[in-house]
This record gives sequence, structure tokens and C-alpha cells, in this order.
Amino acid sequence: MKIKHAMILAAGLGKRMHPITLNTPKPLIKIDNKNLLERSIQLLINHGIEEIIINVHYLALQITDFIKSEKYNVKITISDEQNLLLNTGGGVLKAIKNFKEPFIVINPDTLWNNNYSSELKNLEDLYLKEKKTCLLLVNKSLSFDKSFKGDFNLNGSKISRDNNNIYIFTGLQILNQSIFNSINENVFSMNKVWNNLIKKKCLIGMQSKQKFFHLNTKKMYDKILDLNITH
Repeated sequence: MKIKHAMILAAGLGKRMHPITLNTPKPLIKIDNKNLLERSIQLLINHGIEEIIINVHYLALQITDFIKSEKYNVKITISDEQNLLLNTGGGVLKAIKNFKEPFIVINPDTLWNNNYSSELKNLEDLYLKEKKTCLLLVNKSLSFDKSFKGDFNLNGSKISRDNNNIYIFTGLQILNQSIFNSINENVFSMNKVWNNLIKKKCLIGMQSKQKFFHLNTKKMYDKILDLNITH
């Protein structure tokens, strides 16, 4: 079995990236002549994904125009949240209702590159073996941004949340629709879903070995630009 469907979360406001995002949506910010959305799409296409859905809210037309102009050799559709921003969990649930399962969800805020291809393959293998929601995590020591406090801990493949967490969520996960069965609202965070799964001991993950670059502030964007990253 090969996962054929994916979603990209591109509806955020990007307020901490001002003034850059006053006129440009965060997914279209460029690093080394490639914008963040382009990097995400290319990682998914290289993996063999056949259909991608992208949710949009802020400066949505710029994102849809970019997709049209690039003419990617893969089916890309838009999940429109312009009238109401649904947060991460609500955005995923709205977008993937017609997806065949399972599916990949990716956050373009991470600086994705070809080095992640093998890790995405390994994450897919883990999901297909365990049939449980899988997250790609990275140790805080590999993060370029040292301000992250950590999201999770990882014991083997089992994910937990404790008082002191040493792993950061990279923004890459593999899901199925059944994890939303207990959710009775439209606007909610994926954290609510993850916490439910942790209680049931049904959230697993694997560790990324890549240096972790994540664009969350204008200051971090400037620092990453100074590195002259070329991949």
C-alpha cells in the first residue's frame, strides 16, 4: 500500500512574520528562491502523492494564483476557510472528508527539503505497520531556533506529554479520519486530537535526524536567510 493523499496547512495569519506577511501569505515566503509552499508540495510529489488539498484563509487569492501558475503534475484542490478560520484540527477535518485513507498532513512553516524524503518513507512504513497516527518529531538539540520548549517525549515509538518535553513536532504527520470521531466542533486544534490519542496510548512517532529550521518569527526568518541555505 502507498499513501496517495495529502493536505498542506496554509491558512495561518503569519502575524509574527510582520511586516513581511502584511502583503504576502506566509506559505509564499521564499528561502533560496523557493517558497515554503513549493517546498512542501515538492516533498509530497517526490513521495508519490497523487492528490493534495491546501486550506487557505489569509491572502487566499495569492496562494490559489500561485498553484495555478505552477501547473503541478498532481491534482491540487483548495479548501476555502476565508469566511472562518478553523484552526489546525478543524482545517484538517473539513479538508479531508473525501480522502481515501490514510493521508499525510504537512505544515509548510518547516523548511522542507529532499533530506526529508527518506524520513517520510519511514514514517509511512511505521503507520502502515502500526495503523496509528504517526508524527515526525525532532530533538530540541537539532533545532536552529533554541526557543522551543518541546511538545512531546518519545519512548521507542510511543509518544507522551510530560512536564519536561524534549521533542518538537516537525509539522509532518500521517492520519486517518477515525481520530476525529469524538470531536463535536468545527474549530479546534490538532492538540485536542493528539491529547485524546495519548490518553488511549494510540499516538506514535519517529525521530528526525535533520537539522530543524522553522519559520515562526521575522527574526528567525532573517537568521535563516543569513545562512544561505541552498537545498
